[in-house]
Amino acid sequence: MRNALDHAELNAAIENVHRAGMPGLFAEVRDGDEVWRGAAGVADVDTGRPVTADMRHRVGSTTKTFTAAAVLQQVESGRIGLDTPIGQYLPKLVPGERGDTITVRMLINHTSGLAEYLPYAYPSLKAYPALADTGPQSLDEHRLTRFDPTELIEMGVTAPAVGAPGGTPGVYSNTNYLLLAQLLEQVTGTTAERYITRNVIERAGLQDTQFPTGPYVDGPHSQLYESWFGMIDPPRDYSVYDMSWVGPAASLISTVTDLNRFYRLLLAGEIISPSSLVQMQRTVPVISQEGKTIDYGLGLHPTEAPGQAAFWGHGGTVWGGGALAMTRADGKRQMAVALNLQRWNKLDSCGKPLPHPIDDALVTLYRVAMYG
Repeated sequence: MRNALDHAELNAAIENVHRAGMPGLFAEVRDGDEVWRGAAGVADVDTGRPVTADMRHRVGSTTKTFTAAAVLQQVESGRIGLDTPIGQYLPKLVPGERGDTITVRMLINHTSGLAEYLPYAYPSLKAYPALADTGPQSLDEHRLTRFDPTELIEMGVTAPAVGAPGGTPGVYSNTNYLLLAQLLEQVTGTTAERYITRNVIERAGLQDTQFPTGPYVDGPHSQLYESWFGMIDPPRDYSVYDMSWVGPAASLISTVTDLNRFYRLLLAGEIISPSSLVQMQRTVPVISQEGKTIDYGLGLHPTEAPGQAAFWGHGGTVWGGGALAMTRADGKRQMAVALNLQRWNKLDSCGKPLPHPIDDALVTLYRVAMYG
């Protein structure tokens, strides 16, 4: 009987990403009851310490699915209206006409028109994602900065709007998810981190997933190397970092095993109701931070290949770290991958990222992992 997973092909694909220039990466792929876990490269370029598939990792905006699920639980309980204007809950944070027209749904699917606060919190990233005139110096300046989320929200709300509320394509913005965290706090009487921990992370039985309580990643983990489009050469380690700059938008620490478990249970209707899952999978076009137009639902987005079933999940990056978790709609085939280098593409004279061998190697790994 042929195995559902080709372990040799997966081992070769993950090794090729390392050979293409990724210091280290690790992954878990599942097909029914069969599981493959693999790792290639190093967790520390100075000592040569290897990465292992059970390491904990900053998973970036994959956090957004957890936060969206928490909000939808409160929608199910009647405490939040999905199409209720955010100004009814947080009038001081989103005042005036925009508070009356931006709904909770628009925050979750990035169609609020609210700008990204990052270029204002990190001044040297002022042109991000139009990258021709950026620099990495703000990354070092804010390693241990403790940001106030309401101040970050104010930066995004007072910045020029990037679209009309409800208009498409939407524009991906962390401002939306910091507002959702404040909304959760308003209606539950506890912090978003505590609510998500109790009602999403613990409900899913995740053993190695948590919000950081300080600048460190607890437990075995990799260093996280940021290149900032070749402007940091050699790439610098940002594994020690205060994550208040993104909070419940992108600060979660997890493992590839926990991510696969979470998405498997989510798509099975065990974290939120089946009707809420239908809402999560209603997509609109959204412009990503990389400037690409993607289909985006409520904290979920699909990946589809011709003739193949859709996969649902989320990717994410932080300074130096990245992750992608995708699960087939029937929950049987899954992939979660963690990377310890980010923004490896150098820029051309127009500020556009140039191709890099890592790009094609990752595409191959994802294809083998999802479709065999």
